[in-house]
Amino acid sequence: MLRTLETTTLGLDWLIKRGVPVEAAALWQENSDKPCDTGSPLSDMKPQFPNFDLSKVDPLWPSKTGPYAFTRTATITRGQSCLHDLHSRKEKVIAVVSHSGFLRCAISLCKYANADYRIFDFRDTEQGKDLELVEWKETEENGGGMGESEKGRADIEDTDFPEEQAEEVKQQLGGKTNSEAAREVPEKK
Repeated sequence: MLRTLETTTLGLDWLIKRGVPVEAAALWQENSDKPCDTGSPLSDMKPQFPNFDLSKVDPLWPSKTGPYAFTRTATITRGQSCLHDLHSRKEKVIAVVSHSGFLRCAISLCKYANADYRIFDFRDTEQGKDLELVEWKETEENGGGMGESEKGRADIEDTDFPEEQAEEVKQQLGGKTNSEAAREVPEKK
C-alpha cells in the first residue's frame, strides 16, 4: 500500500487538491508474499500519509492469509470482490491505483508498464456471473494510456502462483495424486 499511496500522491494530486476522496483498501494489494509485496503496518504509514483515511483498511492488513493468501484461488476471488465493490459504487468515474501483477491476474488480464494506466467499463453480464471489464479502444490500441504497456490480453501463467495448492490438496487426499480417489475417510474425533 505504501507504493500505491505514493503513486496516488504523485499522480493524482490534482484530484486530491480538488477534494476528491482517496480510499485505501487492502483488497487491491499485490499477489506475492515476498517482503517487497507485503504491506507495511498501518501505524507506520499513517504519519507518512496524514491526509488519507486508512480507517477502513481491513484489520488483517498486512497479513498474507485468508483472502490475501498468495494462491491463485484467493487472488482471483479477491479480484472479483474488488470488481463487485467498484460495480456497486455510485460514482461514474473511479481511479484505482494498484499493482500490475494483481491487475493482470485478477482484474483485467492486461499487462501494465510501471505507472501506466488503462480505462475500462464493465461488460454486461448475467446476474450471479463473474464481473468482467472491457477496455476502452483508446488505451487498448495504444498499449495503455501512456503507450508503454504491452498490447493485447494477458494469460494467467502457472508460474504466477506457487505450487503449494497442489501440495495442500495432496495432503488432504492422504498423499494420493493424479486423480486417484482417496479411499480413506478421516475418522471424526
